[in-house]
Amino acid sequence: MTEIFKNLIGGEWAGGANASRNINPSNTNDVVGEYTQGSVEDLNNAVAAAKAAFPAWSRSTPQERYEILKKASDEILARKDELGRLLSREEGKTLPEGIGEATRAGQIFAFFAGECLRLAGEAIPSVRPGVGVEITREPVGIVGMITPWNFPIAIPAWKIAPALAYGNCVVIKPADLVPGSAWALVDIIQRAGLPKGALNLVMGRGSVVGQALLEHKDVHAISFTGSVNTGRKVAAACIAGNPMKKVQLEMGGKNPLVVLDDADLKLAVETAVNGAFFSTGQRCTASSRIIVTQGIHDRFVEAAVERLKGLVVDDALKAGTHIGPVVDQSQLDQDLKYIAIAKDEGANLAWGGELLNRETPGFYLQPALFTETTNSMRISREEVFGPVANIVRVKDYEEALAAANDTEFGLSSGICTTSLKYASHFKRNSEAGMVMVNLPTAGVDYHVPFGGRKGSSYGPREQGAYAKEFYTTVKTAYTLA
Repeated sequence: MTEIFKNLIGGEWAGGANASRNINPSNTNDVVGEYTQGSVEDLNNAVAAAKAAFPAWSRSTPQERYEILKKASDEILARKDELGRLLSREEGKTLPEGIGEATRAGQIFAFFAGECLRLAGEAIPSVRPGVGVEITREPVGIVGMITPWNFPIAIPAWKIAPALAYGNCVVIKPADLVPGSAWALVDIIQRAGLPKGALNLVMGRGSVVGQALLEHKDVHAISFTGSVNTGRKVAAACIAGNPMKKVQLEMGGKNPLVVLDDADLKLAVETAVNGAFFSTGQRCTASSRIIVTQGIHDRFVEAAVERLKGLVVDDALKAGTHIGPVVDQSQLDQDLKYIAIAKDEGANLAWGGELLNRETPGFYLQPALFTETTNSMRISREEVFGPVANIVRVKDYEEALAAANDTEFGLSSGICTTSLKYASHFKRNSEAGMVMVNLPTAGVDYHVPFGGRKGSSYGPREQGAYAKEFYTTVKTAYTLA
């Protein structure tokens, strides 16, 4: 009989026989595992457990929280190869990318272990004689988390670690498509010595578990990463609730990479290909719009196509694979739909876009690069979330900057140039939360803020010390001497 991986509720593994199969997108005959499908009752029990644990956990010492998070970090890093393999097997990232993501999860926990010991406040004089003022931060309370499938261990890590570091209790619902990495992460954290109920995992459908989490009156805050449409619904539910919930949203992107005439051609091509197509293009920070000035355009296109021809698309676990499969049939269908839309709009398919057959059945798609596109085409304006990118030809830097900013999104942007003047101007004037110079738009550090503007993000930033803006609330206390 196949083992069913269960939910963690109040420190106990719980769940019935209702389970979903976690399928390997590199080999659809390979079942990674069977994972419990939680119910509204499971979610309610998890919130009740978090509520019961909160008084003690929120008043635990910084040392206690440090030791638990550091122990979790140590185990994640010690098992990074194993965890990375699980991640690649269930999500389709190449094995080096999977191990890299698992490593990042460990680094995140190490960083926030340190943050436990860096908690600080302010003591300042009042404008009134004889009155003292203290400004402190306290945990928000019970935090609900809804995480996506494309970073199945890093994103749960960068939500859970700060929540616990600042004394909150957590109920997390990972993406139903890839529950394995989140399950393994929660298991590690729980065994690191976390009190029962401080962290709860409820797997299952968003329409069931996710909706119940949004509507629960005892949940004080929601951190969500996913699509724009779902994010809007999450925000509306949080505001409509009684009481209203604090909300943090990380959503989509249509990230521009500008390539100027003076760019180093080899560096620009590598930057674009890495940002657009690695991790199968399934990153909200992917360089899906490549904006190239006239003088370098033709040479850039020729070199980019040659680079794409050399990429190996195959089983994520195979040595030498550059790009793994698309995550599932639904996402593959979406990618193919946008390839057809781009062709119908008059875009030129310079390379790729074909379904591929490999030794095992999987969702293999040749990276697609379109040229002769405009910034008004759907392929330039809507997030595809796959190995599909398009090149927009522009006259000069001014036109490139205008095109880069002409989007409803504002997560990440990049520029390839050897000009300090243009690099400096772009960093100041790009309407994005994160700006890269001669680097891929995808790829960020774990100790600095992550987030965007416009339709890409809403609420306080994630990661780094700025995470406290969401996971804590400020209290101002006055004392008459």
